[in-house]
Amino acid sequence: MHNLINPMDRFRNEPTHIIEIFLQPGQFYWGDHNTRIRTLLGSCIAICFWHPITQEGGMAHIMLPERAVKGQELDPRYADEAMLIFMEEIRKNNTRTWEYEVKLFGGGVMFAKNESPEMVGAKNIAAVRELANKYNLIVKAESLGGNVHRRINFELWNGIVNQKSTQHS
Repeated sequence: MHNLINPMDRFRNEPTHIIEIFLQPGQFYWGDHNTRIRTLLGSCIAICFWHPITQEGGMAHIMLPERAVKGQELDPRYADEAMLIFMEEIRKNNTRTWEYEVKLFGGGVMFAKNESPEMVGAKNIAAVRELANKYNLIVKAESLGGNVHRRINFELWNGIVNQKSTQHS
């Protein structure tokens, strides 16, 4: 699930004024073509949506698959609730889920010696894959699992997500 792109496409449509957003764990952001969204990931997962025509999209930095007791407000810390927030943004923009490119990153093993498949990263991966199927999303790229930290940069003017990985022990 990798994009083969011309390296010069990275500069295609780059705005003169870029809004830089850094997402902390549990945050969500939706923006337009002037936006770059960044985050750092371990066992958390970044879910990225991008609309190639409107050049709008967003990112959720999810921490867990779901919460035990549902609250009154949607909370993007949880994969299931972050997906509902994405669906609300898509409705507000009068677009459809199938029009978006979706990219998934993270779910790393943070404590390799002690971590089993029941741990957080693996649960997050299973949750986002299940949600992608539930909502019939087109997952264009993913980089999930592994014994790595990830630095993610998502450019909304061209939909490119750059990832830098650092292996840890």
